[in-house]
Amino acid sequence: MKNREVVIIGTGLTKFGERWNQSLRDLIAEAGVKAVEESRIKGKEVDALYVGCMASGRLICQEHIGALVADQVGLNPIPSTRVEAACASGGAALRTGYLAVASGEHDTVVVGGGEKMADISTGRVNFALGGAGDQETEIFNGATFAGIYALMARKHMQEYGTTEEQLAEIAVKNHENGAKNPHAQLRRKISIEEVMKSPPVSDPLKLFDCSPITDGAAAVVLTTKEKAKGKKYIEIAASEQASDTLSLSNRRSITKLEATEIASRNLYRKTGISPSQLDFVEVHDCFTIAEIMAMEDLGLYEKGKAAEAVENGETRLSGKIPVNPSGGLKSKGHPVGATGVAQAVEAYKQLTGEAGKRQIENAELGLAHNVGGSGATAIVTLFKKQEASR
Repeated sequence: MKNREVVIIGTGLTKFGERWNQSLRDLIAEAGVKAVEESRIKGKEVDALYVGCMASGRLICQEHIGALVADQVGLNPIPSTRVEAACASGGAALRTGYLAVASGEHDTVVVGGGEKMADISTGRVNFALGGAGDQETEIFNGATFAGIYALMARKHMQEYGTTEEQLAEIAVKNHENGAKNPHAQLRRKISIEEVMKSPPVSDPLKLFDCSPITDGAAAVVLTTKEKAKGKKYIEIAASEQASDTLSLSNRRSITKLEATEIASRNLYRKTGISPSQLDFVEVHDCFTIAEIMAMEDLGLYEKGKAAEAVENGETRLSGKIPVNPSGGLKSKGHPVGATGVAQAVEAYKQLTGEAGKRQIENAELGLAHNVGGSGATAIVTLFKKQEASR
């Protein structure tokens, strides 16, 4: 049976940052209400809720997030489900909602994602995020995600000649984009020198190579193309997911994420789209090295060639293939449960021509890439501009 076409008809996004005066429920409600209002649907039209949230139990001692959200946004008694896939929780929630509509199980669903991270110490945040790695072989032995990605970076440098300055170029480019994004956490341009002189976190990664600790939420409304008539919308053309080993030590290579390679390869095969046809890409740049590897794993560049492309300006807004026009996790921020949904919001803005100063001219195809942990989960989603949104 052929799947139904699924579209996004509304989006909501909070300001990302240290939101001291708002709780997780406040943030998710804010994003959800915005999405429903923009979609111009009534609450009784929503069939289900899917909410991405990674670590609310450890971060704010609150579980049962699905029920909490349904209650807060006034959508009881419809089914509401929390979806968890570490830092890819938002992308997994989006994929779950997409499949629910495509399959015919539901006609209209709201997909949200959120995380409240800034109210506790950095050490406790790192402990909470550590649950996305292998507790026995990595976290118990003192590994942090900065340390794990630093290993990837050092090996990439050894094999392909990637330099610390090229990693810094990623941060500079993403901050330049984020400065144009009113929802971004770090809206300040930075220089190569500032990145290179920032405090070391885990060699060779420095403070400005790392995404910040962030509070925030995002939401989208999904429905069928038939029900979207007369509305502005974009299509979710495809979504693919793949897995890899939880532990970095069990992988065949640490200079790539095989889950990303497999998921994107399946997506290209099913849609007939090639990487060269993409007009922009939102990738999971939790650390600057992650953006380099993502570009290579997604097939945008051959292995070992992405860093040079960044240095040459090919991934800037006006370049050959703009990467992270939103500012990415590095500048926009990374409230882990919200990130994958926020990428969909950026795709909607770009493909409806509403991205403001960071608008990519004539954008028709965009890809989002969301990663859980150090790559044990990867989700890629293809977004397509529609005539009705022009």
